[in-house]
Amino acid sequence: MKIGIPKEIKNNESRVGMTPAGVAELVRHGHEVFVQHTAGEGSGFSDEDYEKVGASILATIEETYEKADMIVKVKEPIEPEYKLVKPGQVLFTYFHFACDKPLTDAMIKAGGVCIAYETVQLPDRSLPLLIPMSEVAGRMATINGAYYLQKTKGGKGKLISGVPGVKPAKVLVLGGGVVGQAAARVAAGMGAQVIIADISLPLLKKLSAEMPSNVVPLFSSKHNIEKELPDVDIIVGSVLIPGDKTPHLITRDMLKMMQPGSVLVDVAIDQGGCFETSRPTTHSEPVYEVDGIVHYAVANIPGAVPNTSTIALTNATLKYAVALADKGWKKACKEDKALFQGLNIVEGKVTFKAVADVFGLPFEELTL
Repeated sequence: MKIGIPKEIKNNESRVGMTPAGVAELVRHGHEVFVQHTAGEGSGFSDEDYEKVGASILATIEETYEKADMIVKVKEPIEPEYKLVKPGQVLFTYFHFACDKPLTDAMIKAGGVCIAYETVQLPDRSLPLLIPMSEVAGRMATINGAYYLQKTKGGKGKLISGVPGVKPAKVLVLGGGVVGQAAARVAAGMGAQVIIADISLPLLKKLSAEMPSNVVPLFSSKHNIEKELPDVDIIVGSVLIPGDKTPHLITRDMLKMMQPGSVLVDVAIDQGGCFETSRPTTHSEPVYEVDGIVHYAVANIPGAVPNTSTIALTNATLKYAVALADKGWKKACKEDKALFQGLNIVEGKVTFKAVADVFGLPFEELTL
């Protein structure tokens, strides 16, 4: 198979779809890999690094799409790429269709095979291709929240750890999954007072046993969340419904209960965000204020640490990319139920029900 690795063109996205080590494995399996010129540069990988393991370097993104049977990326195609997708071409990347109607419409029209990292799901309901970036995003969420808590950045002017004789900041984490746990552990490690909220009692019991002593698990309800708002300093939103739009757990009215300079970090923004007042931001303009509350809603948080993120992502995606290349997408998805769950749009048809439901589109149940 011919596999293309284009350069990411989303704002300040320096990750790349595959490391040289991943490309070497695809080449070892007999596949041709085409890497766009300087695609890996932002992650610390040169064109020469890719050439040494057998990749061919192409000058433009147009050439990369044109030559490839399968495109391996990090982020969803953005508007300049829509016209480059060919009918029947496999796109293996993060899509987050449920919060992006123009992208959904464009991929339906293009006729490609869209396999979304974020909906590849194992029988235990874990998301193996979302986990590595969730671990990065959760850690970065707390770090960024602490940064924007500074007065010079629009925050309250509080140090997350406090100092002897001064109380630490209070951090509320909404969602006890991979992102939430990573955010809570970093916040706890920085010395904050941490509350992690979720609706799963078994998970809360597990968190109670495993989390550091300064992390308190809390059952997530509107009443319980509102009780925490008057003195909370940072809220990390990390709620996820695979492939579906995220519910709003913090409404605009609830912002009035918070102190000015409090910080909201919406890690769920890729799926629409879990704060009503969230809108996607970029690394070049990461924050804005609503009613005195600082909002950080960067849609590609792990892109700030591309070397770590690219290596972690390739570690997770490589075995699936190899299977798709070795067997073709139909056989690979038929034999692997987790990979089958990744099929969101196939040759003009919406094959993931949550995406169809969000936009009122026809749902096509796929049989292979």
